[in-house]
Amino acid sequence: MEKSWDSGSLGWSYRQPNCAHTTRPSLVMQDILIISNYYPPETGAAANRIETLAHGLRDKGWNVSVLCPLPNYPNGKIFDGYQGKLKHKSVEKEITVYRTWVYPSNSKNKIVRLISMLSFSISLSVFLLFTKTPKKVIIQSPPLFVAFFSVAMSRLKSKKIILNVSDLWPLAGKELNVMNENFSYRMLEKIERYNYSNADLILGQSGEICTHVNERTQTRTVLYRNYPKFHLEEKKSHEVSDKIHMVYAGLLGVAQGIVVLCRNIRLPENVVLDIYGNGAEKAELIEFIKEHPDKNIFFHGELTRTALHEVLTQKADYALIPLINRIYGSVPSKIFEMAHIGLPIIYIAGGEGGEVVTEYQLGEVITPRDYETLNQVFSKLTKTDEKYRKQIQEIARERFSFDRQMEVINEEISQL
Repeated sequence: MEKSWDSGSLGWSYRQPNCAHTTRPSLVMQDILIISNYYPPETGAAANRIETLAHGLRDKGWNVSVLCPLPNYPNGKIFDGYQGKLKHKSVEKEITVYRTWVYPSNSKNKIVRLISMLSFSISLSVFLLFTKTPKKVIIQSPPLFVAFFSVAMSRLKSKKIILNVSDLWPLAGKELNVMNENFSYRMLEKIERYNYSNADLILGQSGEICTHVNERTQTRTVLYRNYPKFHLEEKKSHEVSDKIHMVYAGLLGVAQGIVVLCRNIRLPENVVLDIYGNGAEKAELIEFIKEHPDKNIFFHGELTRTALHEVLTQKADYALIPLINRIYGSVPSKIFEMAHIGLPIIYIAGGEGGEVVTEYQLGEVITPRDYETLNQVFSKLTKTDEKYRKQIQEIARERFSFDRQMEVINEEISQL
């Protein structure tokens, strides 16, 4: 594994020695299909990342189409306007979006969730089998089964496959203590290897993902950090408040462990935790806050991305980014999003994400479940001054540039 500074993405690139990067101009208006289990109007980091990728390729001259399920995440119910449909086609911001049938669910039951993933896997397979699609296909992984069926069908039809790997399954499941190394785990490992080996290019969200992939296949890998791209409105003066507002905004799921975190933290009287989002732990979180009104924890529901950014720029002093365990390969894209907004980060996870926070002086890094140290950090929080905010934003503009990263990815995909 070679590690080198990539002037295009302004970050470290991880490649096998035989994966030298060469420059070649992109071909204008090539067709490309993105297959993803998540896409707007669904909310959350996964849907935002795929939309940002789609828009980035569109702006580079690609004719982009997206294949995804009928919108249902994170509520586990088909959205209004799509109910009763087996498929739906629309053009959204110059991107053709194909939505196919799915059995929706946000259940914690593994069997029910498996059925839901398999339902979309089958419907996308039928779509790919009988529909003419572009020669080049970007496939999001995980979910592992969705990626497997997408890779298999794309290989059957001789497509050029780009696998976008944002988490390592089944390894992440084991580290989250939701999977054991049994027969099912070993079968998922075989599926994982199949996906890697049958791709023509793999985009890894972290250096650890690239290392993991390169230990299992010869497929070329490129670091793709999923940097965000958005325009912040000219900021008004930060709202004056006696309270220090710490914000968590994102998925309320098993990996984040928000409810466990809330049970164990002690906030000073002048510190408030504001929570925005949705997910499987929403009901449990609401009940906990109701039973502990003295905790200084408030749940505000789910906001659109634009509305959330306005709240963060006007009211927030710190961004809280937790994981229940340190997960190998995981570098949450919220690190880069919060940096662009200019919020100091309290990162509870360590690993490569922690290295990014430390290297660029974006905030504090705490070991998962070290609540004693975390509470000590909370006790010392002060209002964030404007100078530090601007310093973080400047770092984000220079080091976490979506446009420079897209230059590299555009060239890599054009070479296939």
